[in-house]
Amino acid sequence: MSFSPTPVGPPGSRGVQEQREKWERKRTRTVRALVQTEQKYCKQLQLVNTYFVEILKAKGTLRQDIRESIFSSIPSVYSVNQTLLVRLENGDLGRGFDDFCPHLHHYVTYVDNIQNANKVLALQVKKNKAFRRFKKLQESRPEFLNCKLEDLLPLPIQRIQQYKHFLRDLSENTSPDYPEFQPLSRSVKLISEVSQRIQDNARSHDNHLQLRRVQRLLKGRKTRVVAPGRWYLREGWLRTVPPKGAEVKPKMFFLFSDVLLQAKPCHPLHPTNGDKFAGQRVYPLKDCTVDKVFGHTQSQGGLLSLTFPKAKLLLMSSDQEDINDWYYSLSSAVGQLKSRNTVVHQRDDLVRRPLRCFVEDQKNQTTPSTPPTTPGRKRVAPPPPQTPSRPTAPAEAEGSASKRMKLTGGPAESESARSSCVIL
Repeated sequence: MSFSPTPVGPPGSRGVQEQREKWERKRTRTVRALVQTEQKYCKQLQLVNTYFVEILKAKGTLRQDIRESIFSSIPSVYSVNQTLLVRLENGDLGRGFDDFCPHLHHYVTYVDNIQNANKVLALQVKKNKAFRRFKKLQESRPEFLNCKLEDLLPLPIQRIQQYKHFLRDLSENTSPDYPEFQPLSRSVKLISEVSQRIQDNARSHDNHLQLRRVQRLLKGRKTRVVAPGRWYLREGWLRTVPPKGAEVKPKMFFLFSDVLLQAKPCHPLHPTNGDKFAGQRVYPLKDCTVDKVFGHTQSQGGLLSLTFPKAKLLLMSSDQEDINDWYYSLSSAVGQLKSRNTVVHQRDDLVRRPLRCFVEDQKNQTTPSTPPTTPGRKRVAPPPPQTPSRPTAPAEAEGSASKRMKLTGGPAESESARSSCVIL
């Protein structure tokens, strides 16, 4: 075997050529993986569309509204991806995704409905005997490979995440001079937006489950935890430092994005509420100030001071790491609320009346013969009152920074009992 001598080129040309070959190898592997996974994905979509959507529609086992609640835009997604698969198998990636991205609204519809689809499906499996038998029969087909319908429904959401990674790898390993570079770059941006929507929906759903869990932990319905725009942050036991040397008692605290809820455990021998908590106070975080009294060094525990417009709260813990986590969480929540309020004030300043209009109004007031407004000049209306986009406190906490809540079926607490929890 003979080898031809390596041609002599300018310095660094061999390194550039090796890098291009490396990019091309990565690109080839990515394209191959994309095509293979797309073929498998389309087969799975076909199973759902053929053996569930179309047969259920023909047999009438489920009402149309229930069927659409479960499968949503699966038929449209399947049709769009069939076209995409043909382009990918022919090697036309750029044009294929260019034609695919305008139909991403079918995926958006599916993403927004997936939680409701899982809920309706579980309900029908539980209560609809005919659908339960039909579902079991279809899943026993050899084409399904022991897959359940519950395993196939999340596939479009998972595929969007895969598209994002595939397209990023392709665009990173494609030369900007290549014809497919621009279409791939546009597709990465559009698919990343849908991927972000999926992540936001998942976070919102998890947060809603946390709020409902905390609501079930509370006795009665006096404290409304589930509220629009509220986010669950953390919970845990802390000891409150009472005034006048009273006994230090542990309390359960639930921290949300806009309020801090203080609760105490119900009596363990209570027949129905033995494992629940009784809400005591709700502290809005809007005008709160958080300070660390001690616990800055590696000592045993620490003490936090929370100052509200009409109350002050001292929280203590013997765990150094725990008190530091609480300090960080409280400071972050208060800081985000204040930053939003600052943005609102800046908007308010932007819509203030111009100085020229104010000077002319002053002249009109000093001259009684002139009309109050100059003809032809447009008066600038004062800015409307800003309404917060998120509730700053639940209904029982409005009107005061901290409000004593009456426990269900019990007498009103005395003044000394109130002062044992919060220093006013």
